[in-house]
Amino acid sequence: MNRLLPWLLGVSLLAGCATAPTPEKSSAALAIPATDAGLPGVGPIRRYDWFQKLWQDRRTQWAHHLSEDQGAVVFLGDSITQGWGDDFKHLFDGMKLANRGISGDTTRGVLIRLREDVIDVHPKAIVLLIGTNDLDEHGTPEMCAENMKLILAELHRGLPRTPIILCQVFPSSPSKNRPPEAIKKMNSLYLQLVKGDRRVIYLETWPLFADPTGNAKLEEMPDLLHPNAIGYAKWAAGLRPVFATLGLIETAPDLFVPEAGFNSLFNGRDLSGWGYRPTTPDDVRNAKQWQARDPNAAAWPVVSRAVSFDGLTSTPDGRYVAKNGRLIVTTPPEYRKIQKLSTTRDFPTNFILKLEFRATPNTDSGVFIREPQLQCRDYLIAGPYILLKKYKPQDWNEIVVTVRDGKAHCECNGELLEDAMPVPATGPIGLEGDRGQMEYRRIRLRELP
Repeated sequence: MNRLLPWLLGVSLLAGCATAPTPEKSSAALAIPATDAGLPGVGPIRRYDWFQKLWQDRRTQWAHHLSEDQGAVVFLGDSITQGWGDDFKHLFDGMKLANRGISGDTTRGVLIRLREDVIDVHPKAIVLLIGTNDLDEHGTPEMCAENMKLILAELHRGLPRTPIILCQVFPSSPSKNRPPEAIKKMNSLYLQLVKGDRRVIYLETWPLFADPTGNAKLEEMPDLLHPNAIGYAKWAAGLRPVFATLGLIETAPDLFVPEAGFNSLFNGRDLSGWGYRPTTPDDVRNAKQWQARDPNAAAWPVVSRAVSFDGLTSTPDGRYVAKNGRLIVTTPPEYRKIQKLSTTRDFPTNFILKLEFRATPNTDSGVFIREPQLQCRDYLIAGPYILLKKYKPQDWNEIVVTVRDGKAHCECNGELLEDAMPVPATGPIGLEGDRGQMEYRRIRLRELP
């Protein structure tokens, strides 16, 4: 088991106790420092009168509630985070949450308030979104990235076992001093910071809200900066699958029973019947050529011999996890990592395969039918089937594949994906991971005459 991913297997995270500071100390210690002298980080810290009052008022209020907030999931950021409110619009009912958003805050502002507002809460997880206000104050994406590096280092130091969900900065508009090129650059720099860091889950929230020009959509951000109810619901939907994988929600087992004639390929408890098969020579050659010409090519580990994961709840690298009825392809710390889990048996007869999947935003995965891949993605963002009418983003969708005489007919929620995809005479069922998190459940197959 990957020791850096204990939360994926439901291991309880440390949640210590802390004593709230006294009101007398809060009033002075929680104010914005008068100058930047001696402060960590670079770039703007806002000191408008309204902001100084809001900063101190909110932080003082949080200090009074520190004991009761212990072990919450902390949302950390600016006005977009503050806009969740204390009830989080009832979109995460059942979770213990703490809102640590301050309207107008910047990356440097967040950096200097981490200890009292976040680390002392001993959160089970952190949802982090910050950076848009830096641009309005003439900060640069490079400044934001430098501060983000310090933010992550401080959180890792104070909370070494706490997972961080780093959300991409949302699109806005040049009219708000937040042009798309700057936001995309910032998100790219954030990604480079967290590549290889298994404690950070990089969530692609930018494409959730971007229009074709890279700016915010009025129907979801009427002021081109802050989400409305529709926008917050989309953000919540993008977070819920990650919360489920972290064991924060959806902790009950799935009691689904296959239809008559169907046999489960996944028992919902462990990876019995699944394993890694040796990487084909063609894939080894393709991986080497791709990685030689493209520095941003996906990681593509080579499997030299077949391995079975019978009885295990996770692959040794933590990429595939069985939890509460779901077979989860976790978000790769490399951002992109091509890997395929396959059934240990082959299926030479005609058959009907049914399964359900749920993707985080912009996820790229795949279902292998004997050998050819049926693209299984967050279709409306990642394609290729962008015209589907019944696809439910960040929710459960059903794929049905009927294989007859060397052809596979594939549907998603009853809509056609592929009419007659050629498939070999025999082979396994495979689930591939590339980018983002994908969950599969209720994987069952009925052999046909």
